[in-house]
Amino acid sequence: MFETEKSTASTWFRQLRDEIVAAFEALEDSHQVGPFSDAPAGRFEVKETRRQSEDGSDAGGGLMSVMRGGRVFEKVGVNVSTVYGTLGERAQQAMAARKGIPGMTDDPRFWASGISLVAHMQNPHAPAVHMNTRMFWTPHAWWFGGGSDLNPCIEYAEDTAHFHATQKAHLDPHGPGLYPRLKEWADEYFYIPHRKRARGVGGIFMDDYCTGDWQADFALTQDIGRAFLPAFLPLVKKRRTQPFTEANKNTQLVHRGLYAEYNLVYDRGTKFGLETGHDPDAVLMSLPPLAKWV
Repeated sequence: MFETEKSTASTWFRQLRDEIVAAFEALEDSHQVGPFSDAPAGRFEVKETRRQSEDGSDAGGGLMSVMRGGRVFEKVGVNVSTVYGTLGERAQQAMAARKGIPGMTDDPRFWASGISLVAHMQNPHAPAVHMNTRMFWTPHAWWFGGGSDLNPCIEYAEDTAHFHATQKAHLDPHGPGLYPRLKEWADEYFYIPHRKRARGVGGIFMDDYCTGDWQADFALTQDIGRAFLPAFLPLVKKRRTQPFTEANKNTQLVHRGLYAEYNLVYDRGTKFGLETGHDPDAVLMSLPPLAKWV
């Protein structure tokens, strides 16, 4: 049961990965004027990741694709994975929203597939961004999760408005109340309690999402993914040529410290990936190449 749905979801995440990687490399090629335009166009380094169970048996894996030192992207990772096996007690706790699933202790099998993306930009006027969508299955329950959020170190109101409007346009066909709900969810989730502030300007987010209609929930997950490039690319194209100062770059490095703090202390995906034995380099690819604390 659910083998067709698993295969369909896994194929979609890989297809979305391929589309984004191609778009980002095209963005590198098209950057001909402005800061860093005289550098070589960036390209993704692709590494296959493999995961093993405690007994040495195959437990899935994926592709880790990272570009470093490009014209536009200082560091960007686009990872896809499909993993399976059994959940230990700590991994079950790391699921957070789905703790205490009835029957999980007796049958802790799981399957998970998804795409995870984080981009840190060369130009501090261009916003950093995160996107992730995933499907999780156990014999006792299934659900979807993920979203995307914008993380500018120098905020432009029109950029924030475009990012949110594009996401709203992709979510509205699934119900008029869905975008406000997922926006509020993102505001709550991407909050750094010890700093008493958000890590960025928000976006959309969902976790433990299951209406009972797999096709409808998968269609929503696909549209969250489809919204990403039209929400993000125009902002980068507008800001990548903008001159910046040393003070602007310092602001970017300090803001990246917030991003690192959040991902290492609060992010559920980071915790779950490490607890289930996935490649730590793939799990931690979201961290910026350089950051600063003052």
